[in-house]
Amino acid sequence: MTKKERALHVDEKLAELYPDPPIPLDHFDAYSLLVAVLLSAQCTDARVNQITPDLWRLADNPSDMARVPVERIRDVIRPCGLSPRKSQAIRDLSRILVDEYGGAVPEGFEKLEALPGVGHKTASVVMSQAFGHPAFPVDTHIHRLAQRWGLSSGKNVVQTEADLKRLFPRERWNELHLQIIFYGREHCTARGCDGTVCPMCRELYPGRKKAVVTRK
Repeated sequence: MTKKERALHVDEKLAELYPDPPIPLDHFDAYSLLVAVLLSAQCTDARVNQITPDLWRLADNPSDMARVPVERIRDVIRPCGLSPRKSQAIRDLSRILVDEYGGAVPEGFEKLEALPGVGHKTASVVMSQAFGHPAFPVDTHIHRLAQRWGLSSGKNVVQTEADLKRLFPRERWNELHLQIIFYGREHCTARGCDGTVCPMCRELYPGRKKAVVTRK
């Protein structure tokens, strides 16, 4: 298969397997999604979903959260890891949202990425899942699968994102990145597949014998 043929096969197969993929992080508006994605750094979505209800009982909007002491936020989110940095970011970004945006989450990459604790991947998730703008958030898992499937040889997630955007139609980006995530969790895990085990890897590379080592 050529790269374009592999991309078409992935697109069609994932659309068949996951026709309506849900957003993995529980949320009720753009703010709760922003905070949940921030918390998901080096933490599973399942763990974040366990913790956020307690956080929303503490404060569920920027105005209230901006008044909560950082120590109280840190106590709630501690199981997510990196709690000192994340708690400070949550309080600080909440204050900025109140002071500069009237308590609303801004609808723009540059404004989002200027917020404390918010990088390009987090901004991409919010832009795609909260506001419906075409984006292709790439985390380490999508980065790994893109290499196993021969869709990118990028040395980092930035290059992988650019490669995937070139390969897939713009109107498929938002849904496809979720479908890749779900497939990766179910079939092509970091330890459960090495590029030769899961159905997709075998279909794309039936003659592959060696494991694929992910380029970081």
